[in-house]
Amino acid sequence: MVTVTEKAEHKIKELMNEEEDMIGLRVYVKGGGCHGFSYGMSFESEPTDEDNIFEKAGVKVIIDPQSSPLLLGCEIDYVDSLQGSGFSVKNPQAKTTCGCGSSFGV
Repeated sequence: MVTVTEKAEHKIKELMNEEEDMIGLRVYVKGGGCHGFSYGMSFESEPTDEDNIFEKAGVKVIIDPQSSPLLLGCEIDYVDSLQGSGFSVKNPQAKTTCGCGSSFGV
């Protein structure tokens, strides 16, 4: 469903080592942003029974059932550049995106 690049895997593990009782990275979609939807991420300590959990190389990605269809086929990467650093989502379903990459439309 969702892939995580090696660079993102490394950064997620690094950040999770700094947090206590976190079991994975929650990725979600919420309404808003320039194009209708925006991405969100947070570390999760207690997923729900309805969540979809994907694991690769010891990294768990947790997605709620409402966000799952909008994140199908996404790639999560970590970018470190002169413009800044952070996680990015490449979504093959996005028909439009904003310049910052955090908002999309389908």
